[in-house]
Amino acid sequence: MDVLTALLLLVHLIPVSAAKNGVSSKSRKRILPEPATEPPVTDPVYEALLYCNIPSVAERSMEGHAPHHFKLVSVHVFIRHGDRYPLYVIPKTKRPEIDCTLVANRKPYHPKLEAFVSHMSKGSGASFESPLNSLPLYPNHPLCEMGELTQTGVVQHLQNGQLLRDIYLKKHKLLPTDWSADQLYLETTGKSRTLQSGLALLYGFLPDFDWKKIYFRHQPSALFCSGSCYCPVRNQYLEKEQRRQYLLRLKNSQLEKTYGEMAKIVDIPTKQLRAANPIDSMLCHFCHNVSFPCTRNGCVDMEHFKVIKTHQIEDEKERREKKLYLGYSLLGAHPILNQTISRMQRATEGRKEELFALYSAHDVTLSPVLSALGLSEARFPRFAARLIFELWQDREKPTEHSVRILYNGIDVTFHTSFCQDHHKRSPKPMCPLENLVRFVKRDMFVALGGSSTNYYDACHREGF
Repeated sequence: MDVLTALLLLVHLIPVSAAKNGVSSKSRKRILPEPATEPPVTDPVYEALLYCNIPSVAERSMEGHAPHHFKLVSVHVFIRHGDRYPLYVIPKTKRPEIDCTLVANRKPYHPKLEAFVSHMSKGSGASFESPLNSLPLYPNHPLCEMGELTQTGVVQHLQNGQLLRDIYLKKHKLLPTDWSADQLYLETTGKSRTLQSGLALLYGFLPDFDWKKIYFRHQPSALFCSGSCYCPVRNQYLEKEQRRQYLLRLKNSQLEKTYGEMAKIVDIPTKQLRAANPIDSMLCHFCHNVSFPCTRNGCVDMEHFKVIKTHQIEDEKERREKKLYLGYSLLGAHPILNQTISRMQRATEGRKEELFALYSAHDVTLSPVLSALGLSEARFPRFAARLIFELWQDREKPTEHSVRILYNGIDVTFHTSFCQDHHKRSPKPMCPLENLVRFVKRDMFVALGGSSTNYYDACHREGF
């Protein structure tokens, strides 16, 4: 048995038949054999599988866990859109043939899929802030368009919605059965994949999906910074971070060799191939178990994929060490975190609106928030990733409120920079709300260094 075969035999992947996953059998070959056990988390193939987030893989969920004398007050959910078709294709190769129509009896399956399609087909464009009202409400192309949500992506968020419904509505009664529109806060970027992902989650979450009560606000920025997007220092951090990425790539001779081999296969300059972002297309082939593309010069293969994915893992490690991305994240995530704590503070005053907030977003939204919170070991946001802030009230001390932070169902509260040591001093399985408020209002700026004490000054400080 060769090394590659031995490695793949360790990979945890639920097998999906070609005919039932939206790909014609003629155009498809299996990349991976049957699953066995999970390899170490540093394995590039296993990392890629986590990124795919295959719906039939069960996961634990710690959402909603609290002592009985705590009452759930509000929930704030940040999601990455579900599985999508690539944003880029490998030049001079055939696009992967993936069907983006929704078929109820095709895997991956969800009991609500057929009803979701039926309900969305009757939807009203008046339920959305412009320009969202011009977007399709569900994917519907026999050959996916670039960046389009797939059936896998829809099912991922129907499952997220069902999971959150069981916990927050059935168990904790966060919303009454006759919930009103003002008890939801919904915001999405202007991409069909984020709007459709948000709708799928809500359809799984709400006991009665009523178009008259659904209103999505449009967010032009992937950072969800609203009217606070101009931040020169944040952009300087990003430029330095991009320079770091570039220099790391130059040092990786194996990566350059791999790009050179792939460029020869597709008969284009190496520089052009890198610019086309081949990993995005390769991940789509991988996640949908479609063979990598071939030309008369040869085939892109798993070894090429592994080298590029391994470099991504190394890049993430150096990114944490150099901390340039942290500076970018602290400024990039501040507006949305500030909005979140403001909503929480209103809830502590007994206000009943916006008890459930949903931001349907991208990897470039969640990643800065995770970094800013100090969750440096968190994995890069996979398809359909969810980051949740829970606000709780102590019934025995009604003036006291606490928060829990959960990432993909795992409680990461005491891994955050604002509550790292609190559990050593308190038996409560959550963090005082004032810790999060102090972090957003003050400590985020302290972490940047300098003398800035507010967002505007930190964004415009001289001499950075």
